[in-house]
Amino acid sequence: MGCEMNNKYKKLPQVNQLLSVFEEKEPHISKDFVKYVSNFVFDQYREKIKEYKDFNFEVEDIYKDIEEELSKDRFYSFKNTINATGVVLHTNLGRALLSDKAIQRIKEIASSYSNLEYDLSHGKRGSRYNQVVEVIKNLTGADDAIIVNNNAAAVFLMLNTFAYDKETIVSRGELVEIGDTFRVSSIMERSGTRLVEVGATNRTHLYDYENNINENTRVLMKVHTSNFKVIGFHEEVSATELKDLTKNSNIHVFEDLGSGSLIDLSKYGLQAERTVSDCIKEGIDLVSFSCDKLLGGPQGGIICGRSDLINKIKKNQLLRAFRVCKLTLAALEATLFQYIDENIAIREIPTLNMICMPLDEIEKKARVFGNILSSEIPNIEYSLEDTYSLVGGGAYPDEKLKSKAISIKSPRGVLDLERCLRLSDYHIIANVYDDKVHLDFRTIMEKDFPKIVEVLKEYFGDSL
Repeated sequence: MGCEMNNKYKKLPQVNQLLSVFEEKEPHISKDFVKYVSNFVFDQYREKIKEYKDFNFEVEDIYKDIEEELSKDRFYSFKNTINATGVVLHTNLGRALLSDKAIQRIKEIASSYSNLEYDLSHGKRGSRYNQVVEVIKNLTGADDAIIVNNNAAAVFLMLNTFAYDKETIVSRGELVEIGDTFRVSSIMERSGTRLVEVGATNRTHLYDYENNINENTRVLMKVHTSNFKVIGFHEEVSATELKDLTKNSNIHVFEDLGSGSLIDLSKYGLQAERTVSDCIKEGIDLVSFSCDKLLGGPQGGIICGRSDLINKIKKNQLLRAFRVCKLTLAALEATLFQYIDENIAIREIPTLNMICMPLDEIEKKARVFGNILSSEIPNIEYSLEDTYSLVGGGAYPDEKLKSKAISIKSPRGVLDLERCLRLSDYHIIANVYDDKVHLDFRTIMEKDFPKIVEVLKEYFGDSL
């Protein structure tokens, strides 16, 4: 066994031999680049030799694979995927898709010099923190705003600026872990504030805050609980009540809205949630939220609210560590401008479009795809089924969106089919349950139909 494996390793060609072959085949490609891609392919072959005892190959197979890698750019580790899970804001798959307008603006700004930190009106140095602010003010009603690289950074900066070495009061029920072991409480403590946890996990009362206010208190904080929700015996204090509690004091009320919707999505069938403008109207001093969740833009975090407080954050030396690049600003501005007309936002911003997509439209897509399967792959066993999609991204944790899925059985086992879809050139990520692979058509684009059919056609053709 060991001898046979060693012989397979020896079949891998020498690098010099390989380079000479590709110097003739692809003379326009750098030798160093061919070597880099070849090492990538060699690693794949070594893994297969190690994992599959019946794996066999010829040198020509390696040359062919290297050619394919070079022609399709498959050597990149950052790959496109097809999201067939039905989770609209899928954190593992990159969250929000950008609108066509946002992508266009990225291309335009990336390929040219820009006024990132240049005041065109006065012909002198400007500030990137003034970019995009006017449209945020228009959409939220805030006095001012600032953009940083994510919402965690926004929360950190708010507390570091106003409660460093002082106290921030927050409900125990809002100190959640937001994913990948990152905890809201740890991020807040790193800002230099001293957290004062009040209430119980399921119930916090106004007197819990009131009884803990002292001369060191600087902030009362409300935190969106992301994917965590208490059902049943539950009570919490609203940010408005906290604002009333701090009247005529030097204590600020900050609200971390998490996903931070700019639109009331209850009119599209979802549960009612506070919007950013709701918070501003209620007089909350500073509100922070993500750009790449319900807003549907690039990764970033927005802080908006009182202009005097925003100005103090702009003077915080740590702001530079959290600043955003010109491409983020370009994509964010384009996304925000689409919100000026709500109908355009729902139609053109992919996140909103998928969340608000009517069930009959999803079913229509699924039936079209099913007809293609019946025509192209006669031996495939599939069915159209009811399912539920999720908003994802920490938004609407208990909200299930009615959807439609194509469910497929495999003659070689459901995990084999799932693996084939995932490891195909198009990296189709699907759900697996009830011994079937399920493709949820809320998050599948029609432009991806031919790609999915191509992979399934090859798979079920091999199964004959």
